[in-house]
Amino acid sequence: MNATTEPFTPSADLARPTVADAVVGHEAYPLFIRKPNPDDGWGIYELVKSCPPLDVNSAYAYLLLATQFRDSCAVATNEEGEIVGFVSGYVKSNAPDTYFLWQVAVGEKARGTGLARRLVEAVMTRPEMAEVHHLETTITPDNQASWGLFRRLAERWQAPLNSREYFSTDQLGGEHDPENLVRIGPFQTDRI
Repeated sequence: MNATTEPFTPSADLARPTVADAVVGHEAYPLFIRKPNPDDGWGIYELVKSCPPLDVNSAYAYLLLATQFRDSCAVATNEEGEIVGFVSGYVKSNAPDTYFLWQVAVGEKARGTGLARRLVEAVMTRPEMAEVHHLETTITPDNQASWGLFRRLAERWQAPLNSREYFSTDQLGGEHDPENLVRIGPFQTDRI
């Protein structure tokens, strides 16, 4: 059995306009958005840890996202290759027109740049997402930053936004706020 592997490129080398999907930010502090790779798992883990109130998953989970789900995730790096933003999600197997967004994290250095929106839109405009016309996520009732992001996305994409309770506090073990299912769509990808 012959195994083929993609060439390994360190994160610092990926922080270049020639391999980034998008270059955002401003001239003094450019940010590079791209698909994650195996070298990014630990950096993603460290980023999420620095972004309360996000739930922190294991470093292994972020490594799986960076490899097994790389086509539906994105990282943003600065010129030094430091991960300053991350979005994870997947296309639902039982609803292939729906992308479920799991987490969005933006580090302190990149806040106020519109990076969260740009990360989501970078994923949503990939060829792999051509048949996706709905975006779903869960948000706790008091997470105003996430509510604001999803309201802005719905407005930009000219699509309805609906929400309902999805997981109760009891279902989450009694130590977590309830999570509302938030759905944007249908939308046309040419509006993103």
